[in-house]
Amino acid sequence: MTSAANSTVQESLDPAALYEVQGNIAVITLNRPDALNAVNSALCTAVGYALEQANNDPTVRVIVLTGAGRAFCAGADLKEIAAGRNIEAEGHPEWGFAGVVRHYVDKPTIAAVNGFALGGGTEIVLACDLAVIDENAKLGLPEVARGLLAGAGGVIRLQRQIPLKVALAAVLTGRPLDAATAAQWGLVNEVAPAGNVLDHALALARVVADNAPIAVQQSKAVVHRSAASGSDWDDDVWALNQRAIDIVFGSEDAREGATAFAEKRKPEWTGR
Repeated sequence: MTSAANSTVQESLDPAALYEVQGNIAVITLNRPDALNAVNSALCTAVGYALEQANNDPTVRVIVLTGAGRAFCAGADLKEIAAGRNIEAEGHPEWGFAGVVRHYVDKPTIAAVNGFALGGGTEIVLACDLAVIDENAKLGLPEVARGLLAGAGGVIRLQRQIPLKVALAAVLTGRPLDAATAAQWGLVNEVAPAGNVLDHALALARVVADNAPIAVQQSKAVVHRSAASGSDWDDDVWALNQRAIDIVFGSEDAREGATAFAEKRKPEWTGR
C-alpha cells in the first residue's frame, strides 16, 4: 500500500494481512486474494495482531477492515480444515474466527465489504460496528446447505441486528442477501458504487474520527454492553452508563469540547 503525505504506513511482517495508518484511521486488509481471502491460521493471526496494534496506537481512532482482490472473505479455508490443520490465531484462540469475531476492541470498526462475503465473511461483517458494502457484493450464511452451522457468530448476531423472521429466513434457507436488501434491513450502513467501497468506508471513518476518542469509545462500550440487558430500566444498565459518564465527563476532551464550542472553533482532541 502507498500512503498519502499525512499518512504513516506500517505493514505487518505476515503478508496474510496488510496494515496501514491513514491519519487517524487504521486499514487492515485481508490479503489472500488468490484464495478469496479464505481464513487460515496465518490470516487469523495477522488480522488479530493488526487489531491489537490499532487498538493500542493512541493516534488511531477508527479501524477499517477490507479484503484484497475481488473478495472480502470467502469464510474458512476448507482445504486447511480438510487437511486437519488449525485455522485459529497462533496463541490466541480467544480471538475467534479470522482474529475478529470474539476480539473486542475499544475503537469503532468498519467493514468495507468489497466483494464476496458469504459464510465467515458475513460473520466478520456482523462483528464490526459499522459496514459499507459494494453494490455488487452479497452477504449470507449458506452453512445449512453444506451440513454446517454458522458458528462464528452468525446464528448469534444476525438475529440481534435484523428482524427475527428475516434472520431466520437467511439462516434456514442459506439464501444470500444482495447489497440493497442488506441496506434495507439495516445490516449495512451504506451501499457504495462498484469499486468505491473503501473510499466510502474511509469517508465514514473520518466522520467518526473527527469526534472525541474517549467519548466515542465509551459510547461504543455502553451500546454493546447494555444490549444484553433485559430492560433499559435495569439498575445495572444505569450503573454501566454512569461509569461511562464519569470517564467521559472527567476527561480533558470534555473540557476541550465545551471550550471549543464557546470559542466557536474546532476542538483539538488529545484522547485524554
